Amino acid sequence: MALMSSVNKETKQVIISVGLIDELPRGRVAQVVTPSGQRIALYNVNGELYATEDSCPHQDAPLSQGFLCGHVIECGLHGWQFDVRSGKCLTVEDSIKTFPVAVEDGVIKISVYCAEPSES
Repeated sequence: MALMSSVNKETKQVIISVGLIDELPRGRVAQVVTPSGQRIALYNVNGELYATEDSCPHQDAPLSQGFLCGHVIECGLHGWQFDVRSGKCLTVEDSIKTFPVAVEDGVIKISVYCAEPSES
């Protein structure tokens, strides 16, 4: 999926345009890599879009290569399961980050927060 981004300097949010809604069919998962190198998994669950970090906290396996069943993504490496709506792990006491997703004029946009620039 193609990337374009813009920054809201007041909120420190980076809005990343990741592609067209038609490029992510229902029941599918895609990996997005932000300009800063952060991996995000993007899910289409029955037409509703969700985004989480794309890394299982167990052994850093990419969740985008796991198995999506409804609102649950299962890590393909060892089977840890996460609710893509909340990031809550259903297997152990853990969680993953989630990110707001919007669709504007057919374009999928993910909001992430940028780090404060270092002062020199």
